[in-house]
Amino acid sequence: MSDVGVDDGVGRADTVASEINAAGGQSVADPHDLATFEGARAVIATALDHFGGLDIVLNNAGLRAANAIGDMTENDFDLVVGSHLKASYGTIKYAAPVFIEQGSGVILNTSSESGFGHPYNSAYAAAKEGITGLTRSIARELGPYGVRCNQIRPRSEGTQDPKFMEAFMRSAPQREALGRYALGSNGDRHRRSLPEDVAALAVWLCTDAAARVNGHDFFVMGDEVALWSEPDFWRTAFQAGGWTIDLLDQYAPDTLVHGVENRFTGA
Repeated sequence: MSDVGVDDGVGRADTVASEINAAGGQSVADPHDLATFEGARAVIATALDHFGGLDIVLNNAGLRAANAIGDMTENDFDLVVGSHLKASYGTIKYAAPVFIEQGSGVILNTSSESGFGHPYNSAYAAAKEGITGLTRSIARELGPYGVRCNQIRPRSEGTQDPKFMEAFMRSAPQREALGRYALGSNGDRHRRSLPEDVAALAVWLCTDAAARVNGHDFFVMGDEVALWSEPDFWRTAFQAGGWTIDLLDQYAPDTLVHGVENRFTGA
């Protein structure tokens, strides 16, 4: 259990670890910052030292710094990308040798629908969609060693962090103009997820019942779970000898992009 957050002088990781232990589970807290490779190495080492082995790595959380792209500071960008994408990469980096040696292991990453496009959350969206590429790559790289890597995109109630809520409210006119396209293109469906909804899917993906599932992308929202498809060609066009700008001008409007409109003008 790793979290750099602190509430009223008490580390969040310590609080959650204590709750797990009180409920009859086993947990140990580690305060290292996963946004550094050294922090990730230390957290994996703590798990190995405490439990004597490693079977599952769950990369679940990070920090947000919502803002218009022109107002995003370099520090905020590094904070977001580091706590989500780099942290996930780091824990996998140091868990991989253990999993390869033992010939088994499960990695579960948490991505987000924000990766499909999320105004005023571009750094967060970039980090989360980076996790998607990481998931697919690790599944292919470690799959031959008996290691699985999947991800989930849970839709739940958003954070109430004041800075995030300020940016969220400022983006309200744009989100209203974009309508269902304000977040990806899937729109609102029904009841948002509770923690136990997400936990059920996360745990199931780590069990033997999902032993054949590797490199996949799941959605969970309230009463619904789903498997996302991988991106595929929508349309294709072939030209013997390759394409030029003039040939694209001539053929693409009626073949490749026929009927395509800019959905994001806010008109």
